[in-house]
Amino acid sequence: MKAWINIALRNLIKNKRRSAFTILAITLGFSAVTLFGGFTTYMYAANQEGSIYTSFQGHLTIARKIFFDRDSNNPKNFILSQDELQAVSSICSEFDEVILVTPQLRLNGLITDGRISNIFIAIGIEPEAQVVLARETRLNLMEPYKGRALDETHMNDIGVSNGLAKFLRLGLDSEAVIMGTTVDGQMNALDVVVCQLFDAASSSFNDRFVRMPFKLAQSLIDTNGAHLLSVILKKTEDTERIKNRLVSAFSQKGIDLEVKTWNELSEWYTKVKDMFDIIFMFLFLIVFVIVTMSVINTMSMAILERTREIGTLRALGLKRRWVIGLFSIESMLMGFGGIVGGSIVTGLCWGSILFFKPTWTPPGITVRIPLQLQFSAEYIAYSVVFLLLLCLVSSLLPARKAAYQNVVDALGHV
Repeated sequence: MKAWINIALRNLIKNKRRSAFTILAITLGFSAVTLFGGFTTYMYAANQEGSIYTSFQGHLTIARKIFFDRDSNNPKNFILSQDELQAVSSICSEFDEVILVTPQLRLNGLITDGRISNIFIAIGIEPEAQVVLARETRLNLMEPYKGRALDETHMNDIGVSNGLAKFLRLGLDSEAVIMGTTVDGQMNALDVVVCQLFDAASSSFNDRFVRMPFKLAQSLIDTNGAHLLSVILKKTEDTERIKNRLVSAFSQKGIDLEVKTWNELSEWYTKVKDMFDIIFMFLFLIVFVIVTMSVINTMSMAILERTREIGTLRALGLKRRWVIGLFSIESMLMGFGGIVGGSIVTGLCWGSILFFKPTWTPPGITVRIPLQLQFSAEYIAYSVVFLLLLCLVSSLLPARKAAYQNVVDALGHV
């Protein structure tokens, strides 16, 4: 085998210009697929973390079925009672995979500084949950804020998105009034203090989003319950398994609540993933065509120029499969050279990103975030194997044509 590899190397060197262009095409194709794969993996991870942590949704959301379907006009029907909250929290505490179970309220109303008013949508969360969610993120995508953190000891403190604060001319420590409808349909108003300013995770919410302590939200709508419970897990991979176990436990305990996973509730994540899957498919097809045509062209030209050599080898008794094998080895060596070159180009691009730290603003986001690449060893291994197989398969057609030439005609070829 070593002798065959040496022969294949000499043949590639003999036609170094043609071989170099083919290796360059493979290099660019491999680096393009690898870099885009790294960016795609990062986008998947970023949108996943955004859906779980930045939106305060958690891995699992537990609520009444009518809450997910919005199949009621009575606000009381959505509320989980204290007994239900305690029962669910007790069941969740039995799972080692669960880090935190936290109640939430989703509400809306009017906020005013005394001169101007505007509608707001708000989330009432326990301050502890915000700390845990920020700690569990891996990509540091939790939006920074100016001011101080929400605190249960300062129940009237709220966080206001920058767009809403700009419209109402609110700053840190500004006083405001929030008004909302209680679960009984009555109007309620509370005095609040702006303790933090932040950019909302979505540009569509940046001019109307408010965060407030859970107890303040309960006071505003006059309830001691919650709309939902968010469950935060140690590992995202456990989401589906823990959901099934919770559904089974609820069924045994007679608890009539629905459990939804983060990706079931995140329409944005699903659409982004589908979009990048399609883009990647088109990119992969382009690389497939370029590599295939380059290898076929190089092998065809090599066979045309070495027709008499092939005839001589066949006349000396070389079997057809060894002729095919010789050209297949040459193709595999070009593929290996392209992979090495592509790895170098990928490494240089990755190093440049780490050094220059470019930032960008994704669609729907209000702030610039670092551009990152996340490479998966499994993904790169699949790319290497597939590219080598592609080079091998691309060489088979011209190699087979060479192997089945008439020996007399090959020897007389000019």
